[in-house]
Amino acid sequence: MTTAVSLRPKFWQTYSLNELTPDEWEALCDGCGVCCLIKFEDDDTQQVVYTDVACQLLDCQTASCRHYPQRQQYVPDCITLTLDSLKKMHWLPKTCAYKRLYLGKSLPNWHHLITQDKALSQQIMQKKGISIARRCVSETSFSEDEIEERLIHWIKQ
Repeated sequence: MTTAVSLRPKFWQTYSLNELTPDEWEALCDGCGVCCLIKFEDDDTQQVVYTDVACQLLDCQTASCRHYPQRQQYVPDCITLTLDSLKKMHWLPKTCAYKRLYLGKSLPNWHHLITQDKALSQQIMQKKGISIARRCVSETSFSEDEIEERLIHWIKQ
C-alpha cells in the first residue's frame, strides 16, 4: 500500500530548499539516475569523470532504484542528498533540480513537477539524453579495473 504524498502547490517556487518537507525534497528528484553511476574524482583538481556503470541496486532499464527506501541497508555508502551535502556535490548534472534550485535557477520545463506527468517527463529525459535509463550497466558485471575503463563524457556538469 502506498501512502499519499502531500505537496504544497508550486513549493519549489515558493520555499527555499531548507524549508521543504521531506516529501517535497524527495519530489524534486527527476529520476535521471546520474547519482547512481560510479564516478571518479581527482582529489587535487576535483574533476569528476563518470562511468556508465551503475550501482547494483539500479534498474538500468528504468534508472530506478530497486530498494530505494532501504538502499543503505544494501549499499551503506549510497549517497543521501541533503542540503549540506548538496554544497559539496559539484558533480551533479546541470539538469539536476536540486542543483538548479540551489543555484537560483528554475526547474527545467520537462520536469515532472512542471508537466504533472512522470511518464512524459521520463520520455523527454530519455530523448534528450538526460536519463541514464538503457544507457548504463550494473556494477555486478565488472571488476574494479574494468569499471575504470568504462568512462563516459555525456553527462553535463
